[in-house]
Amino acid sequence: MLHYIGKRLLHLIPVLLGMTFLVFLIIRAIPGDPAQVILGQQATADAIAALRLKLGLDNPWYIQYFDYLKGIVTGDLGESLRTRQPISSEMWPYLAATFELAFFAMIIAIIVGVNAGIISSWFQNSWFDYLAMVIALIGVSMPIFWLGLMEQWAFGIQLGWLPTSGREEVRDPVMAITHFYLIDTLWQGRFDQFIVVLKHLLLPGIALATIPTAIIARMTRASMLEVMRSDFVRTARAKGQKMFVVVYKHALKNALIPVLTVVGLQTGMLLGGAILTETIFSWPGIGRYIYEAIGFRDYPVIQSGILIVAFLFVMINLIVDLLYTVIDSRIKYN
Repeated sequence: MLHYIGKRLLHLIPVLLGMTFLVFLIIRAIPGDPAQVILGQQATADAIAALRLKLGLDNPWYIQYFDYLKGIVTGDLGESLRTRQPISSEMWPYLAATFELAFFAMIIAIIVGVNAGIISSWFQNSWFDYLAMVIALIGVSMPIFWLGLMEQWAFGIQLGWLPTSGREEVRDPVMAITHFYLIDTLWQGRFDQFIVVLKHLLLPGIALATIPTAIIARMTRASMLEVMRSDFVRTARAKGQKMFVVVYKHALKNALIPVLTVVGLQTGMLLGGAILTETIFSWPGIGRYIYEAIGFRDYPVIQSGILIVAFLFVMINLIVDLLYTVIDSRIKYN
């Protein structure tokens, strides 16, 4: 197992190197000069040239790239061209916000999607089966930005039940410790703030969970239908075991491998693709952070943000591969 993990981590190195090189070239193809953007349209040519020299933008591209790689190897992601703050410390609150939103959405998707798929396969061709699959198809097809706006209009404006933007109440901000606000509020014993933070999470979490829920439900149904036709399921039913026990204890465990694969892929997609949800709900996440950096031509922030998201995506898939051995003891990595 350790040999397999080490081998996968070694394979990660060329993947991340290739990704950093491609991102480095692509973002420098974006029109506009960072020094010009930082100083404004009224800046003189001398001021722009001086700032380019200070930021190292006058060096050839390959020198800039190797300087960036040296920083990564030493654990230094560099400084933001716009704020002149270390990226590693500046990025963490945004990354934590995206983590909190993405994992909250994935918990919703797993609970709703897996159970919807199980019940659909249990009562195949019933009214619930048809309804669940139609809703799943709508969920996959529905644009997130439209759903988010409809949630804001219905639950925020018309009913006034839930807040429509941000992570917290401006009048009573959360004292950030880990920057995971649900954890921080519980840590400090602020259960009133915990409820407020949870309310802020609901609308963007549901919007972000829509597509993963639909995909997980359809995959669970397909996998469960195949397993339910297996001999061991028929044997368990012939022994007189209750259908609930047969489905959730025997069949589900054997149907989880493809479902777990989808969960891992969707979790990685949520971490990197939550920018629409974060924009609509004014959620201060990593997607918005990178998007704003693109507007300011903040090369180090863009490179580091994409590198971290790519690293997390690959690591999530590695964790999923390792979980296969927990679910199915027949799977061994040598």
